Amino acid sequence: MTQSDAFLSTAKRVIAQEAEALGLLSDSLGTEFTTAVETILRAKGRTIVTGMGKSGHIARKIAATLASTGTPAHFVHPAEASHGDLGMIGDDDVCLVLSNSGETPELADVIAYTRRFKIPMIGVASNPDSSLIRACDVALILPKAAEACGHGIVPTTSTTMTLALGDALAIALMEHRAFTADNFRVLHPGGKLGSRLTKVRDLMHVDMPLVSAETPMREALSVISDKGFGVVGVIDADGQLSGIITDGDLRRHIDGLLDKTAGDIMTLNPMTISSDALAEKAVARMDERAITCLFVRDSAEDGRPCGILKIQDCLRAGVV
Repeated sequence: MTQSDAFLSTAKRVIAQEAEALGLLSDSLGTEFTTAVETILRAKGRTIVTGMGKSGHIARKIAATLASTGTPAHFVHPAEASHGDLGMIGDDDVCLVLSNSGETPELADVIAYTRRFKIPMIGVASNPDSSLIRACDVALILPKAAEACGHGIVPTTSTTMTLALGDALAIALMEHRAFTADNFRVLHPGGKLGSRLTKVRDLMHVDMPLVSAETPMREALSVISDKGFGVVGVIDADGQLSGIITDGDLRRHIDGLLDKTAGDIMTLNPMTISSDALAEKAVARMDERAITCLFVRDSAEDGRPCGILKIQDCLRAGVV
């Protein structure tokens, strides 16, 4: 076996072993998981997630996932808790305490504090007879599964199961709260995820180039030039968008153009998009038709135009 083959063999063994452990975790879930979700839902304060070492790193990620999906949460380092950060845990909070062994000494003060002030505590550990599990109000037991290192000492399988359990809690809470993509974007406006959830209404221009069908083309050309979108929309007496004039329409009617009206040369029934649509959908629609802008309709206003969106606006916002 070559060195490359050995590397791949190890990788596949580790992933297969951890995947098997996740199956065991899924099969082990029962009423205690439901109780844990209900305990977090009842809390009027935040979910405090804590753990030491590798469990601490997992705890930070779980706290971040909870916070970004509608469950206020933050991480408290157990060592810092013993030096004043216990004050970050309020009477209305609930604690989610992670320790694979259930015997992490640095967690002792956090556990004692929750017991003294009757703060609900959810414990996550693999040892059902551990100090953490005996002390907690809700016990989530990780199934017995060997660490993937082959020596049983490097936190691998256990941290993967703990992370997955945290994700399961977060998504169960999110679905119960009917947390939507719009809610997520409010909490996650930055980065690629934020840009993917940007709505058309967030990027559109409300100062639209609009004329009536009776408008002389000399005036319509002035509107195209002044507004700077390269197009002009044509509206009817009810304010509905009935047509659009693009540079292609101008070229096709160049002969005697200034003797015509907007209604004479417009393209009927132009493509539009709802203000509530995702901006990435607008980009896809513009790419499909090889156009550079779309009029935006407002469903709350009987489909009347409420803005115009340029593809450049989407690209600048990172919507690609």
